[in-house]
Amino acid sequence: SQAVNADAFVEFRTLGKGGFGEVCACQRRATGKMYANKRLNKKRLKKRQGYEAALVEKRILARVHSRFIVSLACAFQTKTDLCLIMTIMNGGDLR
Repeated sequence: SQAVNADAFVEFRTLGKGGFGEVCACQRRATGKMYANKRLNKKRLKKRQGYEAALVEKRILARVHSRFIVSLACAFQTKTDLCLIMTIMNGGDLR
């Protein structure tokens, strides 16, 4: 339950891109554990009215605990982005 910010993670390569931002592989500095960082650009969210969808996604990911769906480890914001730190899984999307 400690405050987390962008300095707590080291980013690696980009895993995917979407309409609101991108997903990058990152590693927590303190533990060395790998995560996926979904960075949602605030300007794009505001322009396309996606704030509510981003908050709903955050709430759902925080409550879901399944072997087949990623779960939310933590969330924070920077000046330009909303960041959702999620468990990383191999294999891509469900399609």
